[in-house]
Amino acid sequence: MTRQKVECLRARTGACGFTMIELMITVAVIAILAAIAVPSYSNYVKRGKIPDATSNLASKRVLMEQFFQDNHTYVAGPACNNDTTSSKYFSFSCPVAATATAYTIVATGTGTMAGFTYNIDQNNNMQTTAAPAGWAAANMPTSCWITKSGGAC
Repeated sequence: MTRQKVECLRARTGACGFTMIELMITVAVIAILAAIAVPSYSNYVKRGKIPDATSNLASKRVLMEQFFQDNHTYVAGPACNNDTTSSKYFSFSCPVAATATAYTIVATGTGTMAGFTYNIDQNNNMQTTAAPAGWAAANMPTSCWITKSGGAC
């Protein structure tokens, strides 16, 4: 034993270290802070991934409109047929084939973003058709993309 430890044992003042109660209180405080911080951080990370869908949908809409200007039809438009967009969190598709005057492009969440589904159409109608629990509002808005938990646009 070192001289300091021996003196501490002799003094028996209790000021030589931490008691088990003090350590348990510290652990409890850290656990409470973690229980509050982890869900907030998870929502923050999801919010950071949503623009991957919304920006790609907006870009695909521009491609479709440019195609329409040249061809006077949306049939065989690039965003629905030869889509080369790669996204880590969303897959993009046109679930219904584009017609001469209409199309709908859908972004479906994959992996950690599973449960999110965003749409855009030829009239620039933006809609969130699916969102995970905690993100969806009681009445899902029909004219915007949900970007925050609680259903906020």
